[in-house]
Amino acid sequence: MNDVERPPLGVRLLRALRGEPDWSTMTAEALAAFRDAENRKRSSRLFRVVTGFPDGEAGIRWRQVALPDRVLPVRVYRPAHRSGDLPLVLHVHGGGFVGTAVQSDWVNSHLAARLPAVVVSVEHRLLAPDTSIRAVADDGWDVLEHVVRHASDWGVDPTRIAVFGESTGGLVAALAAIRAAASGPTLRAQVVVNPVVDLTDAAFDFPSMAQHAHGSTLTAAQMRLFHRLALPPGTDPVALSPLHAAGLGEVAPALVVVPTVDPVADQGRRYAERLREAGTPVRLTEHRGAPHGFLSMPGLVRQAKAARAEVTRFLRDHLVADRTVTTAGERDDRR
Repeated sequence: MNDVERPPLGVRLLRALRGEPDWSTMTAEALAAFRDAENRKRSSRLFRVVTGFPDGEAGIRWRQVALPDRVLPVRVYRPAHRSGDLPLVLHVHGGGFVGTAVQSDWVNSHLAARLPAVVVSVEHRLLAPDTSIRAVADDGWDVLEHVVRHASDWGVDPTRIAVFGESTGGLVAALAAIRAAASGPTLRAQVVVNPVVDLTDAAFDFPSMAQHAHGSTLTAAQMRLFHRLALPPGTDPVALSPLHAAGLGEVAPALVVVPTVDPVADQGRRYAERLREAGTPVRLTEHRGAPHGFLSMPGLVRQAKAARAEVTRFLRDHLVADRTVTTAGERDDRR
């Protein structure tokens, strides 16, 4: 790996303007304030110059999922002028202790319009002193089960399902794929982008963690806080780490997307290796010069468009039964 590889200038400037909190001393109150301010920014119309403008051929709306013990908001993307039951893509945004489904409007609206499919993005609980990664993973899984169980109400085909996650959402998606392989529903595909898939202490031993410890969008210090919040005392990190899971030979075919200027790049690479070793069809793609979270920053990172096209093609290959109707969409993917 080239030691002088750097993320785009716009990303570096944004980081310089925003500054870096002291993650090691952040209190619960400071974390909550940081999260709320950051999510307001990510949800604003002005910030779409960074997060990208939605595809006008997809409708977007919030919907509530009533679960036995809680109600979760989800953001639903549906192609315009399409009727009948469509494939389902369950999406989980990145951020861990920060983040919102709105930051992924660009990629999810384009997926909905161009596959076509119904994309359901989970506004899951965020990591906090009283919210562990197990709760976040449960939110993703419980929404998936609910939508599949009520498929007709959502206008989705329960035989054509994929999961798609970014960063922490990649962890949630990978855990859902493992769980689905054991108990159903049957998934046709999984997509993980700059995934965090190792919650053990060994995650900090990967070369990419040292090389990009002071990254522009993710740092090793942030990952230390992430681990502290994700794993309360007594939690087994192996049980929540897809990288160390047994039975990977039974999970859905995978696309693993890795930006190279990323502390967790080696986690994605190693996860692809483990899937391949287990006999699961897997495609690994790398985007040189792209930072962590780049798929939510198409306004600053040119590689996001190529990654979106890869995700679209991969999901279309696994979810769309009639390939003859996708020619125009495939041309659009390259725009």
